[in-house]
Amino acid sequence: MAWGDHVLRAEMVVPRPRDEVFGFFADAENLEVITPPELGFHIRSPLPIQMRVGALIEYQLRLFGFSFRWRTRISRWEPGVCFVDEQLSGPYAKWVHTHRFGDAEGGTRVSDEVRYRLPFFPLGEVAFPLVRLQLKRIFDFRARRLRELLG
Repeated sequence: MAWGDHVLRAEMVVPRPRDEVFGFFADAENLEVITPPELGFHIRSPLPIQMRVGALIEYQLRLFGFSFRWRTRISRWEPGVCFVDEQLSGPYAKWVHTHRFGDAEGGTRVSDEVRYRLPFFPLGEVAFPLVRLQLKRIFDFRARRLRELLG
């Protein structure tokens, strides 16, 4: 891990078969459904998006009162198993989000690992506690929505 990198991990079990859960995540439009409304998250890329290695997705959102565009690329795509999206442009100096799916008792284990770096290192580190809290809130909201929609 590079100097200044941070890691966020989240995991939950969804009481549905893996192919169904992966299919939910494979539909980029569902990202809007599992993102807190106060972020004003909106996909700007034409829909539907064919998810595959190299797929580009552009979003618009608000974070800490600032509106910005975020562009990611799918760098790994293994249907039913995992996929990785990496920020090409956006609020972070680095953002690599690995989504993993596995069988679990009672359903599917959904595991997320986000490796990120704040901009303007080392000065940007002063915002780390606030960013960490915001990311935790986003992933907690996401877990609640997934339970409502798939649980």
